[in-house]
Amino acid sequence: MQHLTLKSGTPPGTLVYLGRETKNRVRITLIEYNEHEFIEKEFFDIQECFTEVRNGMVKWINIDGVHDTEILDQIGKMFNIHPLTLEDIANTNQRSKFEDFENYLVTIMKMIFEDSHLKKESDDALVSEQLTIILMNDQTVISFQEADGGDVFDVIRERLRLGKGRVRKCEADYLAYALIDAVIDSYFDVLEKIGDEVEVLEDVLIDNPSPQTLHHLHHIKRQMVYFRKAVWPMRELINNLERSESPLIHENTSVYLRDAHDHAVRIIDTVETYRDLLSGMMDLYMSSVSNRMNEVMKTLTIITTIFVPLTFIAGVYGMNFQAIDPVTNKVEPMNMPELYSPYGYVIVWGVMIALSISLLIYFRRKKWM
Repeated sequence: MQHLTLKSGTPPGTLVYLGRETKNRVRITLIEYNEHEFIEKEFFDIQECFTEVRNGMVKWINIDGVHDTEILDQIGKMFNIHPLTLEDIANTNQRSKFEDFENYLVTIMKMIFEDSHLKKESDDALVSEQLTIILMNDQTVISFQEADGGDVFDVIRERLRLGKGRVRKCEADYLAYALIDAVIDSYFDVLEKIGDEVEVLEDVLIDNPSPQTLHHLHHIKRQMVYFRKAVWPMRELINNLERSESPLIHENTSVYLRDAHDHAVRIIDTVETYRDLLSGMMDLYMSSVSNRMNEVMKTLTIITTIFVPLTFIAGVYGMNFQAIDPVTNKVEPMNMPELYSPYGYVIVWGVMIALSISLLIYFRRKKWM
């Protein structure tokens, strides 16, 4: 991970990549379409991609990888993108936000999804990447993904290829909305998986909590903290996008943006619900551990209480003071005459057993056991 100290002292708009280190080549996907045609091509050179652009078709240019600042600089010059926007694209630690420039609109958000490859190797298969969507005009959308490791746009690509839905019939602003909506829908999928984990964990907490349960609980809480940090600004982002007076957003698309705003609010409410639930589960874990400790202490206390008088009796009669003086052969009244009783052993055992039973009956009536 590149550190923020690399940006210290640099002028605003300086292109410095801040993110996960990677040696993969930047992959560029060009999708052009209208209601009747669809073209999809891949490139590794932005100049070659730019020569393939056709007029009269909506264009979606997807950049997988933002670590090559030279390519970002070339794209900025081709499409007249402000240096501050390019700086935000290269800095993958950005907070989700929306910005309205004179000739384009920018949305920066976190794309969170489950990686099937990581799921085979680890229980923690959630991947978070920064996504930047730039609506250039009525025909061009440019998206920048942090890495070439998958995304949540397969459903959008499939609708474009098959001509399903409205996306092939609308302009670029609807495509930008569709991409944002796909990101929001992916949040629902992630929350559903987290919700399933929470339900299972809650059952374990009630039945048999263990240190592994606490570790799992802390892991989910860390996920929710990061998820909340990524999702919380989405409501403000979409609200600003919806209220934007930019001519790039048409009235027909504004209706769908309102629906996306409602979805973002639902996600935030669900996240807050899970956070409260996890906090309650943490208290439940501590209470369960405390109750188990109390049960153990109660059992030990009962056993100790029963054996204290028995130990006292055994200790008294274990002193073995002689009751008869061996010289004078007289009985000494201050010693232990019970030592020579023919039934002394049986009597002491009887007293011990009766005392133990009496204590057990007393504890049972007091509902201490």
